[in-house]
Amino acid sequence: MTLEERIKKPGQKKILTLDGGGIRGIMTVEVLAGIEETLRKRLGKDDKFVLADYFDFFAGTSTGAIIAACLSLGMSSAQIRDFYVASGKEMFDKAFLLKRFRYKYEDEKLAGKLKEVFGAKTTLGSPKLKTLLMMVMRNATTDSPWPLSNNPGAKYNQPDRKDCNLNLPLWQLVRASTAAPVYFPPEVIDIKTHQFVFVDGGITTYNNPAFQAFLMATVEPYNLNWAAGQDKLLIVSVGTGTSPQANADLAPDDMNLIYNAGSIPSALMYAALNEQDFLCRTFGACLAGDQLDREVGDMIGKKGPAMPKLFTYLRYNAELSREGLDSLGLTNIKPENVQQLDSVEYIAELQRVGRAVVQKKVWPEHFAAFV
Repeated sequence: MTLEERIKKPGQKKILTLDGGGIRGIMTVEVLAGIEETLRKRLGKDDKFVLADYFDFFAGTSTGAIIAACLSLGMSSAQIRDFYVASGKEMFDKAFLLKRFRYKYEDEKLAGKLKEVFGAKTTLGSPKLKTLLMMVMRNATTDSPWPLSNNPGAKYNQPDRKDCNLNLPLWQLVRASTAAPVYFPPEVIDIKTHQFVFVDGGITTYNNPAFQAFLMATVEPYNLNWAAGQDKLLIVSVGTGTSPQANADLAPDDMNLIYNAGSIPSALMYAALNEQDFLCRTFGACLAGDQLDREVGDMIGKKGPAMPKLFTYLRYNAELSREGLDSLGLTNIKPENVQQLDSVEYIAELQRVGRAVVQKKVWPEHFAAFV
């Protein structure tokens, strides 16, 4: 089945979206392994079954873009796990001292690994991609978020265009989505007569790309026009862990320029991620997800402005605080070891977090209505 045939095939559609979060993406991979095994058992499939056999559309931001591209190429969760475990430390290769005034890590080894996995000549429009794929990045040149996809009906994917996005190298687009400011240098991409500077999509409002994926699937200008409905569309969203930094002793005088420079970006990113999740739980029928806040709870079974709901929604994530880890039975993991985007020394602990999420939160009945 070609991508276009899969897009137009009647029946239920399934979307999997993946948050950004640096090396914490290995936690996501372990959750995906649990989902993959759950689906294999439920559908009576052998170990050749991969998530691309079930989901029609993968969307990811930053590290989520790496995983989404791997999944769209038909890789198993075990293969992606091997990639992260083997390459994690190389991907976070320390920059030379003078360069650290601009960014913390070099990008050559990361770019090399992406070329190795995806193929240096594989483009966004390659037939190797078995599903729809969306990756979010920020175009710093135009000061705008760019959710790029391989949707053959998209305006800037038409083959007669000189600047057709489908001709762009897949590895370079993934690298652009992962170019986190401070951590990595930006990625420069030439699109015919234009040269654009891209940085991590995590600093847009789409570090959690779930609601944007829903819009791309259903809003007319994107030309997919999938039918909405609780029994017609499934959206599964997987996070890389949250790290709330409550500070009961904070005083107004503590909030100086240095404090604000360090705290405001992460505060805005967390708020945007939370809002995307809340929108999905509001317009979708939420069957799985942690408490959003003490007022709205988890929204499971709650009404919204669109009734009946527009899709079925599952959200799997973990809070990486002391309380959150304890609730997963991980009392011997220190929160500070798994909260950083570059915690490469603690990949094994992050894997344990992902496996605990599967054990506590991923249930076969969540997928019962979608075959």
